Amino acid sequence: MKITSSGSFMLVSVAALALFTALSHMSCIVLGPECYRAQMAPEALIELYKSAPWRAALETTLVSLLFVATAVFCLSGAGVIRKVPMLKPAIITISVICTLRGFATLPLSVLFPEQVTAFSIIAGFLWFLAGTFCITGYRLVNQESTERES
Repeated sequence: MKITSSGSFMLVSVAALALFTALSHMSCIVLGPECYRAQMAPEALIELYKSAPWRAALETTLVSLLFVATAVFCLSGAGVIRKVPMLKPAIITISVICTLRGFATLPLSVLFPEQVTAFSIIAGFLWFLAGTFCITGYRLVNQESTERES
């Protein structure tokens, strides 16, 4: 795969982060409660894993599928795969959610200082970056596409 523009690079980077996140979440199903805990899953999900592992696995899989969908939309926006329906609204939604997730890191760190770790700060920064990369990359790809057609 050859990435032909900075916009494509940005979108492919977000797709890679989303796929890595999906795989990380899925690893919890195999590795169990300590993996959920290490990834800062809510205590309710950890308890659910202990009492109904199939339900925790289902919920984890559904969340992972959201990250896979994010990757598909980003790869489509980058032109790596064919254009999927609802691409623009999906990219905007993904950008807003990722950016808000990143912004939320600071106030949540103040409200819950006992949960602040290097991992939580880095994750917040990466998701903020993902949100900005997603919308900026999509705009750059579309701008380049428009310029080629002119």
